[in-house]
Amino acid sequence: MRLLLLLSLSLLTIFSFGQQTINGTLMHGGIQRSYILYVPAFYSAVNPAPLVFNFHGYTSNASQQIAYGEFRPIADTAGFLLVVPQGTVDGQGNTYWNSNWGGTVDDVGFTEALLDDLSITYTINQDRVYSTGMSNGGFMSYHLACNLSNRIAAIASVTGAMTLGTPNTCSPQHPTPILEIHGDADGTVSYTGSNFSESVQNGLDYWVNYNNNTSAPSFTAIPNISTSDNSTVEHYVYSNGDNCLEVEHYKVINGGHTWPGSAFNTGNGATNHDINASELIWDFFSKYDINGKIGCVITNVETVKENSFEVKIYPNPANSVINVLWEIEKVSAIRLVNILGVEMQTFKVVGVNQKVISTENLSKGIYFVEMLDEDEVLYNSKVVVD
Repeated sequence: MRLLLLLSLSLLTIFSFGQQTINGTLMHGGIQRSYILYVPAFYSAVNPAPLVFNFHGYTSNASQQIAYGEFRPIADTAGFLLVVPQGTVDGQGNTYWNSNWGGTVDDVGFTEALLDDLSITYTINQDRVYSTGMSNGGFMSYHLACNLSNRIAAIASVTGAMTLGTPNTCSPQHPTPILEIHGDADGTVSYTGSNFSESVQNGLDYWVNYNNNTSAPSFTAIPNISTSDNSTVEHYVYSNGDNCLEVEHYKVINGGHTWPGSAFNTGNGATNHDINASELIWDFFSKYDINGKIGCVITNVETVKENSFEVKIYPNPANSVINVLWEIEKVSAIRLVNILGVEMQTFKVVGVNQKVISTENLSKGIYFVEMLDEDEVLYNSKVVVD
């Protein structure tokens, strides 16, 4: 019995870390970086755990963010690891994330290096890595969706946005669930855009278009359970995206630059308490892995029937070739264009009904396959090259 007890205790030590808050460091790009890692009590190395990145805002820090954007009680019940990284200092002496804001700090590389480093010690479900953040941390989450999407399953932004011009350069590698929580009276990151940020709607439109979501969202008015916060909330859902995913937006009417539901009102404007942003974010994340909505039945063959003709384009995403098959009488050419509409390749296809397009010389990103009759576009479809 004594031997059995010792063996059980040893296994418990190996496979269960217990609840921990760890202040860690990592050298990256010649800079000693730091982070706070929260390990929930029920974490076990036997079961791969999801991981949530939580990025602080401009001038803030990891210690403030872990309290302000509070996920620890949720992690305790849901079983995910929570990492709150610390940004570096910009030219004005303020802490920040280089979400295409200028400077030489590689925060995308740091994020990936931190994920890799944590994966050595902890059993992380690599298909369920998520990113969220406040303000500049929201910008950083969008930046990761554009530049590290092979590692990030879904993102959520609170009072953040896409950096100005990012929709023209964003290069995600898979359909990406997006959640934006933003006040329409935000005086720091304007809801309608600014000289450094896209409008909230522009950002949503980019992802709705990329994910092939329905363009008209469903609308729900959230009950005004807190009448003293001088704000209400509207919920918009763009559904039916690729891989069953959705793009969601909580618009806080008269809401400022704050984290809804937070116990701390340290932002610009009153904090809404009709919703709890942290709970909504985890509820959103929990539905997805890197392949889309969990349980969604998907296929890498796209078959479209329109006006009595059929088109098949596969695989999507494409690694080395794109196969195009069709049943349309008048197709004379196949054209491949990039997301900016620049023609990359054009092929004459008279007398045939299939084409194999090599992606060997193409950069990773989004492209559109267009089927032409002379100069008329009969059909076009998005394809991702990874």
